[in-house]
Amino acid sequence: MAPNGRLAAGPRCIAIVGPFQSGKTTLLEAILERTGAVSRAGRVASGDSVGDASAEARAHAMSIEPNVATVNFLGESLTFVDCPGSTEFLHEMRNITPVCDAAIVVCEADERKVPALEIILRELEEADIPRFLFINKIDTATQRIRETLAILQEASRTPLLLRQIPLWKDGIAVGFIDLALERAFIYREHAPSEVVDLPEGELPREKEARFAMLERLADYDDELMEELISEIEPPRDQIFDDLSKELRERHVVPALIGSAERGNGVTRLLKALRHEAPGLTQTRARLGISEEGAPLAQAMKTLHQGQGGKLSLARVMRGTFREGDTVVGSRGGESRIGSLLTMIGTTTTRKGEAVAGDTVGFGRLDGIATGDSFAANKTRPEAILSVAPPEPVYAMALKVKDRKDDVRLSSALAKITEEDPSLVVETRPEMGEIRLHGQGEMHLRVAVEKLASRFQVGVETAKPKVAYCETIKLPAAARGRHRKQTGGHGQFGDVMIEIKPLPRGEGFAFQDQITGGVVPRQYIPSVETGVRDALKCGPLGFPVVDLAVTLTDGSYHTVDSSDAAFQAAARLALAEALPKAKPVLLEPVLSVEITIPSEALSKATALVTGRRGQILGYDERPGWNGWQVLSASIPESEIGDLIVELRSATAGVGTFSTRFDHMAELSGRPAEMVLQKAH
Repeated sequence: MAPNGRLAAGPRCIAIVGPFQSGKTTLLEAILERTGAVSRAGRVASGDSVGDASAEARAHAMSIEPNVATVNFLGESLTFVDCPGSTEFLHEMRNITPVCDAAIVVCEADERKVPALEIILRELEEADIPRFLFINKIDTATQRIRETLAILQEASRTPLLLRQIPLWKDGIAVGFIDLALERAFIYREHAPSEVVDLPEGELPREKEARFAMLERLADYDDELMEELISEIEPPRDQIFDDLSKELRERHVVPALIGSAERGNGVTRLLKALRHEAPGLTQTRARLGISEEGAPLAQAMKTLHQGQGGKLSLARVMRGTFREGDTVVGSRGGESRIGSLLTMIGTTTTRKGEAVAGDTVGFGRLDGIATGDSFAANKTRPEAILSVAPPEPVYAMALKVKDRKDDVRLSSALAKITEEDPSLVVETRPEMGEIRLHGQGEMHLRVAVEKLASRFQVGVETAKPKVAYCETIKLPAAARGRHRKQTGGHGQFGDVMIEIKPLPRGEGFAFQDQITGGVVPRQYIPSVETGVRDALKCGPLGFPVVDLAVTLTDGSYHTVDSSDAAFQAAARLALAEALPKAKPVLLEPVLSVEITIPSEALSKATALVTGRRGQILGYDERPGWNGWQVLSASIPESEIGDLIVELRSATAGVGTFSTRFDHMAELSGRPAEMVLQKAH
């Protein structure tokens, strides 16, 4: 039992999410201060916050990975996981929020951030996560709370339920009225608010706002509806039961107000979480997890800590885990628990066991990856979640600064992609490149910084090469004769070939029209091998595609002919024929779908046309009011920093997906520039 006699819900896990720079990490600091976990709240700007403690987060003054802190509030254990808000790191929340009991969505009264808020709320809606809205920075608000709520409602498909209204003095919010408690509170700097008498003149405003709240709750409670119609004052316990029930059933999103920077509104938020947020029982039911069975946990995030080894942040969904237990992952990996750690930022405390509901660090689970479920028995558990990583939108080519680091680079890349599954490593040996793909310029910059700081692997970065090809416009013919006398057996091969262009996308075709055995049958495959080898680099310096090669004539020597000789002859013939066939450059063209808020459509259109792109059409984004999907085709060479400009034009929320569509002829100045760079 909790100290107040109510039944404790057990350890709970709460996600803190919201748009970039809305104040999530600052709110976590205020919570840590209010619960006594730290003596003084740190500040992101000062670089002394508990969260964002990595060198990369400090350098960029932003969250780049989840911050975790377990605190005790009025006898109950609460673990908060502060998730990054930048679009480039938004994927971090996808493996975390589903196994949390609830989420706090931190936002502010800023119309420009509504699209970013909508993206986050949609993620929570589709994962069916109960959520509170914390309207931050109320101390700097300049408009009425109803106007703010109307703006924010545009981002939510679930009704927002205003729980508090601000008390104003000289245009500044100095406190709030709690509509469920019908009490007024005055803010105090970095301290719990002080209960005061309802200021004179505020009663009509409070009654109106309270009735609106009760009216919304009555949509889901017939008894409450009857009481309102009969003008009977409902009991306070009934109101709190309804608030809790409608939150847990995802009928409403309660909205509270405050200022994380000043520590205002934090205690009421914590009390709302404690009294109204679901516990593990409801979360298990939402995820379809049985209460019976072997101890089960879900890995939310992987961290490689250098000397500290691998740490898996996971939530225990059932049973008890102990140090030394052997666990089996949902992908079959088996590991032994090296340690169990309670976390407050980078500070960890060792513990002997983790019980159902706990969110802890599991040390050295080498066989368990981010997103895996794992159980403490020999039976492989079913996966609790299936979270597909987002499609990459930005890429860099990597090259080690010191060649002796080649092997270490492979190991380091494996670790950072294990930490962050949205990073993708691609090896392109034909182009001599290792590519790192991700969610944007900052996402990859941070990854490169981690390679240097955590794994001591310095790399140089460059734009990835484009897979240009070449083809021919005209038919041509040529003879290739390879003759070499070296003492003993010589080498002799002689072929006549004809080449002609094929339709775009047809690739390569080979046939022989040899009659009379002028080229013996056993050497014809060698001719094709030689031709294919020669096609790897044409006269313009690129692979040759979309042509047919026909072997029409040739000759051989009974002693000196060989497979190698006919391969060499074929290469000579093709090298002579291709320049005569009017070679032209081909560039890959991608089919692109760009997703943006409707007001950014003209900017997105200009970005496409400014990159030699072709607009194919646009349509409303299905199920997203006020969003558009723009279809276009854009040359791959122009895609490079498209995401950077698109995000700049859309307050960080625009994105796109691509797929290869076709190869197109490239001529004029663009072709000249490619050829100059290649030679």
